[in-house]
Amino acid sequence: MNLIVFVPIGATIALLFAAFLALNVLKTDEGSLEMKKIANNIRKGANAYLIRQYKGVSIFFIGMFIILFALSQLGFLSIFVPFAFITGGLFSGLSGFLGMKMATNSNARTANAAKKSLNGGLRIAFSSGAVMGLVVVGLGLLDLSVWYYILDWYYRALPEAEKIAQITSAMLTFGMGASSMALFARVGGGIFTKAADVGADLVGKVEIGIPEDDPRNPAVIADNVGDNVGDVAGLGADLYESYVGSIVSSCALAVAAGLGMEGVTIPLVVATVGVLASIIGTFLVRAKEDATQKVLLGALRKGVYTAAIIIAIVSYFIVNYVLGKGHIGIYFSILSGLIAGILIGYFTEYFTSDNYKPTRELAESTKTGSATTIISGMSLGMLSTAVPVIIVSISLILSFIISGGYSNFNLGLYGIGISAVGMLSTLGITLATDAYGPVADNAGGIAEMANEDPEVRKRTDALDALGNTTAATGKGFAIGSAALTALAFIAAYKDSVENIVKTKGIDFTFNLSILNPQVLIGLFIGGMITFVFAALTISSVGKAAAKIVVEVRRQFKEIPGLIDGTKEPDYASCVDICTKYSQKELIPIALIAIITPILVGLLLGPNGIAGLLAGATVVGFVLAIMMANSGGAWDNAKKYIEAGNLGGKGSEAHKAAVVGDTVGDPFKDTTGPSLDILIKLMSMVSIVFASFILAFAIL
Repeated sequence: MNLIVFVPIGATIALLFAAFLALNVLKTDEGSLEMKKIANNIRKGANAYLIRQYKGVSIFFIGMFIILFALSQLGFLSIFVPFAFITGGLFSGLSGFLGMKMATNSNARTANAAKKSLNGGLRIAFSSGAVMGLVVVGLGLLDLSVWYYILDWYYRALPEAEKIAQITSAMLTFGMGASSMALFARVGGGIFTKAADVGADLVGKVEIGIPEDDPRNPAVIADNVGDNVGDVAGLGADLYESYVGSIVSSCALAVAAGLGMEGVTIPLVVATVGVLASIIGTFLVRAKEDATQKVLLGALRKGVYTAAIIIAIVSYFIVNYVLGKGHIGIYFSILSGLIAGILIGYFTEYFTSDNYKPTRELAESTKTGSATTIISGMSLGMLSTAVPVIIVSISLILSFIISGGYSNFNLGLYGIGISAVGMLSTLGITLATDAYGPVADNAGGIAEMANEDPEVRKRTDALDALGNTTAATGKGFAIGSAALTALAFIAAYKDSVENIVKTKGIDFTFNLSILNPQVLIGLFIGGMITFVFAALTISSVGKAAAKIVVEVRRQFKEIPGLIDGTKEPDYASCVDICTKYSQKELIPIALIAIITPILVGLLLGPNGIAGLLAGATVVGFVLAIMMANSGGAWDNAKKYIEAGNLGGKGSEAHKAAVVGDTVGDPFKDTTGPSLDILIKLMSMVSIVFASFILAFAIL
């Protein structure tokens, strides 16, 4: 029985259920006229940003299509590659766009539902996040299904083994389009959201002394828009790329492992089971009124853990049916990735939630000023890298050994690839717990700006605080899965080069010894490029935030009655500044990921690229964790003080915490999440341009 037929069925079910959830949310009341007005301003700002971003990105995609098409005509690439590149980018961008549209239509509805009950607000915000999660996995599986059946038909005349090799090779390359779109969405959205956030906080909170989300702050709408374009649209495109990348890399490694069509079937069907398990998990997310942070977190965990248990059980029968008991180690590789993903999420929560010691100690450091707050936050982030690295390392070696890596090296690599699929198989619901956060954050802002009853803000703050924790765990999950996927991509790159060498009769043999100067230089460049990328993204946030600070100060100075609340600020100018500067800074940053592997390949050859990818993966993985966790802990330390601890709002400790949170903003929402895309995109570029580099490399 051909189980792949269930993949498009699973994709359809995911998209239909997402539509069902969306319609249910849109049926609910958006609230008062003031709430509707604020929500509409946020929607307009988010739409304006994405329209401008997509115009710029479309120029890049047209240019890349022309380059890839020319290379295909010269015989360096398959004719399918330029078209696969476009569809990968299109579906990645569509995932983020649909998630953003849902989020901007759910924020006021969440605030309005929170008037009645905490559970009402939770259900709407979570349903909005679930739409995002299911759209990402649904479109991902749909894209894979369409390409699989097109290529299966096109190569129908080839022998089975050769046909599968051609299919997986072509499918692997459309990840470059998804990665490119993800980088634009994540970096551009990250610059926008943090420029607005930092600018609003520095003038509003620190200088003027007004509360967060105060309607008098000219940057407050831009801040709320940023939550959607960065943490929803950018997040959706990012995880779409991780999800599809893990599946296609596993499919490609199945061929090298000698598993044929059966090996290709496993990741596709396990991902499909994950869709159904995620849908079941969404029904279990409920909370009682006046629930504590711990209870709210438990409600979300119940859905995620249930989905994971379903996948763990069903995957055994899938592997046993498709590959037989002789390859049951593949099942334990899936289990290894699944457990690793859950553990990374748990320990990320430990280091970033104010329910635990590390963040509370960070909050204590605010009593002695901003400098100690920043020092303590940096230290926390650095220390937090140890556990995820150990978890991923254990998962890697276990996946390699139990899948049969010592007897068949390529089979071990397949085990590593399939463990990444296991980790991402719960994405439908894991992403829902992450994307829910910006909706809850927006809901709190709308409640504040619309002068709703303080009880409403109290409920939305409870949901927002939970969202900070789930967002931090979601970033840890995304970064951890990126490490596994990137390693699978490196293996796929090596196989791709060896296939080209064999097919075209090129005289080349890999020498990946650490003592090979080409590899060693590649390692150094790979480590360095992650820091250059991080520096440029943080600098871009700083430049854009400086423009917002100047604009907000100008409005408070030049608009009489603004500070008294008798005049309305010019929100649109801040949205326009963030939009303009995020796009201006974006292109050179994105080009680094495209150009670096090509230049290194031409100068150092395939050995140098292997070193580059290894160096970028190791350093990028650790740096991303450090930045995401430092930023998340600073944010939650501030929230802990605002809840009435250590002097509460307006205290010296609170002022220091705001500074720490401001430093952490680009760490956790711009640079950290973008690094995982950087390491995967460079791998994809290396695979796509492998034939070109083999032909023209100097060394």
